[in-house]
Amino acid sequence: MAHNSFFRPLVATLLALASIPTMAQTYRWVDPATGRVMITDTPPPGTAKQVSRTGRSGVTAEAGEMPYATRLAAQNFPVTLYTAADCAPCNQARELLIKRGIPFTEKTVQGEAEQAELKTLTGDISVPVLKVGRQTLKGFEAGNFNSALDLAGYPKAPGAAQ
Repeated sequence: MAHNSFFRPLVATLLALASIPTMAQTYRWVDPATGRVMITDTPPPGTAKQVSRTGRSGVTAEAGEMPYATRLAAQNFPVTLYTAADCAPCNQARELLIKRGIPFTEKTVQGEAEQAELKTLTGDISVPVLKVGRQTLKGFEAGNFNSALDLAGYPKAPGAAQ
């Protein structure tokens, strides 16, 4: 009897923990050696192609779990953040999006293909660049980023209704 009474609370705790939705960051990238699309919870190697991140803290990967206003804005005005490694303004831009609970795709500009894409989009290869729907913002300025997100209909805070 004592043996059984020990495991019941343990099993109940484990089941409760398993039911908590995960908000882990995931990475989607193409392995250059095999050409396979990889989805992992660890950052890809530096040689990876077409890197994007999803599922940040405060934003769940499932669209059905996002507030309606966020889902609608994401559908009509998807957000893409172009960044580079070891870029302080890129980190600030990313943190702003995470803090607001904005679902976004992050493209790390590493190779010639990413540089060409960014140059076509903005005319140069400076980062960070935020694309909200068809609007493109170069450099990080919190007021400009927030204004573009507000105009697109994104809530000012995660889970906020508009």
